[in-house]
Amino acid sequence: MIKKIVCGMGVLIFITGYMAMASPAEKSDNAYIIGHGDVLRIFTWKEPDLSVEAATVRLDGKITFPLVNDVQAAGLSTMMLKKVLEDRLAGYVESPIVTVILVHPVSQRYYVLGEVQRIGEYPIEKNLTVMQAFAVAGGFTEWAAKDEIRLIRRVDGKDQIYRINYKGFLKGKNLEGNVRIQADDTIIVP
Repeated sequence: MIKKIVCGMGVLIFITGYMAMASPAEKSDNAYIIGHGDVLRIFTWKEPDLSVEAATVRLDGKITFPLVNDVQAAGLSTMMLKKVLEDRLAGYVESPIVTVILVHPVSQRYYVLGEVQRIGEYPIEKNLTVMQAFAVAGGFTEWAAKDEIRLIRRVDGKDQIYRINYKGFLKGKNLEGNVRIQADDTIIVP
């Protein structure tokens, strides 16, 4: 029993120490998470042959990088990918310093369909809420059913449907319906 407690305390100390050493970008909930189709510029200091102008994240979530071949990029922040590349390059380069720049973010998109002025695909450029997404889409048409709006979100392979009552929101009700937009969300305004 004492061994289990000591072991558990050791793990807790390790995790706490790691989190204290992690950069703010790694700890931030707001860090951009790389996804399929994103284009990255990767620069290795003093190693032009180990730099890539445009690495596109493939459908399998990986990029190809000199010397280390395929590297998982999807699901990581740029700071996390930097650390992975530095660790993998360490066997070839003494103290590699890598910079990962998100050049073209295409994976973080949402969709607005139905009775809005501008239906389509939109980039998530900040912490955007459903109500703000309506503004981005130019507002509603005169036929919009503002109390029957749906947000469809895929979670663990299953669709979750959120009911959005815009009329209620304007009256100060249903404020919890103003959820934050996530990648691949679809808002349908009947």
